Amino acid sequence: MNTNLSFAAPSEVETECLVAVVLDQGEKDKPAAAVDCGDAPVREAAQDAIASGEVTGKTFEATVLHRPAGLKAKRLLLLGGGKANIFSAAQLRKLAGAAVRTLKDKNIRSFAFALPESGLTAAEGVCSVVEGVFVGDFDPDYYKSDRKDQKIDNVTIVARGDQAALDQVLNAGRIVGESQNFTRDLVNEPSNRMTPSMMGERAKKMAAEVGLKCEIYGAAKIKELKMGAFWGVAQGSDEPPALIVLRYEPAGAAEKIHLGLVGKGVTFDTGGISIKPADGMEKMKYDMAGGATMIGVMRAIALLKPKVKVTAIVCATENMPSGKAQKPGDVQIAMSGKSIEIINTDAEGRLVLADGLCYARQLGCTHIVDAATLTGAVVVALGYVNAGIFASDDQMYDRFAKANQQAGEKMWRLPLDDEYKEIIKSNIADIVNSGGRYGGAISAAMFLKEFAEDTPWIHLDIAGTAWMEDAKPWIAKGPSGVALRSLVEFVRGWES
Repeated sequence: MNTNLSFAAPSEVETECLVAVVLDQGEKDKPAAAVDCGDAPVREAAQDAIASGEVTGKTFEATVLHRPAGLKAKRLLLLGGGKANIFSAAQLRKLAGAAVRTLKDKNIRSFAFALPESGLTAAEGVCSVVEGVFVGDFDPDYYKSDRKDQKIDNVTIVARGDQAALDQVLNAGRIVGESQNFTRDLVNEPSNRMTPSMMGERAKKMAAEVGLKCEIYGAAKIKELKMGAFWGVAQGSDEPPALIVLRYEPAGAAEKIHLGLVGKGVTFDTGGISIKPADGMEKMKYDMAGGATMIGVMRAIALLKPKVKVTAIVCATENMPSGKAQKPGDVQIAMSGKSIEIINTDAEGRLVLADGLCYARQLGCTHIVDAATLTGAVVVALGYVNAGIFASDDQMYDRFAKANQQAGEKMWRLPLDDEYKEIIKSNIADIVNSGGRYGGAISAAMFLKEFAEDTPWIHLDIAGTAWMEDAKPWIAKGPSGVALRSLVEFVRGWES
């Protein structure tokens, strides 16, 4: 998709369709819809539709006007943005996605988006729209033989402001949007087309394209590093595991800061010997979403070039039941030397992450973030709306929360009180890998904290948000690419 800027009046832009945002400017029970655009011809073109009550500004309400009077655009799409007093960059991002998905269905290949002028800076508007259109343009129907090509070819963002500055914002937004879709591409692939080895090859190819260092290790290296927790999961599969290491080492980076990004890369999770129910198991191809996110983040970082050293570690494997698979009651020795009693082989994500966290510390990472589709318990706690955040360090959390707010992704902090350590105590080993039903997302995080040790660390449990269970106006059903934008903002924030 080509994205570009125009500084002409919206009414003067020649396009297949001009998109304008309609906001409800009224008070409670007194709606007053108005087009949020300073160009009088655009407001006048929408006047009759608003006066008739057909256009109200209700969120995601879409109305197409053909041959709008006074405009050079062939069509005018009026998109409802909801209440003006709560309109935000996050909402604009969704509207941009909704514009793409609305127009794709009408076989329209290009359009222009007139930035709203209330409450947002031009930079916020450009960033939100360009990220939103990429998210909206993604569809997961790769393998349909009758797949229709409905990709949007060109989007023009109609803005006001300093062109050089906004060009930089546009380019950064394009990189982030493309990287989010790169992540979604990885997650969308079925497990026979995204084995651990294939995941490693995709990471290696991407690294070569953008200038990252990439190392892919197999079983021999995993055993050499004494990653017993990781190998305990991998040993049950005929597919070899892959330890993926991506390094971004820019000149001039601060010596004392080395960020580590650790991702769970379970390319298919049957649950192992503690096998999952058959119903819905096909979705378990998405259990590598945390690892895919970290690979996508590294792509964005390599292109955005922040002055901070970053290393990503993805522990990729399948979790399969077989005669070689680990069993409930087994004891595994992690890379750190801690012994782990295996209570449930379906609590495998924390095992691969345990050794990934330890390896990140060994490589010198001073601050670590991990991301994983880790627990069903986080979905019970937060539903499909918020990802769970756990943090061992308040200052690091404050940095991440700021980045998360800028990225417009919904996440909620959950506790890591010491009392929860009781849940993961073992009679035979140092800890158990499953603390039982209650507080399951927290006990999983407490398990990981044992391996982050004193290093400032954040854990993102994205089990409920890495996959869209239903299509939304701004995004297709399927992989979401959640956390990538927040992580990119987080990394960039260390420059200042």
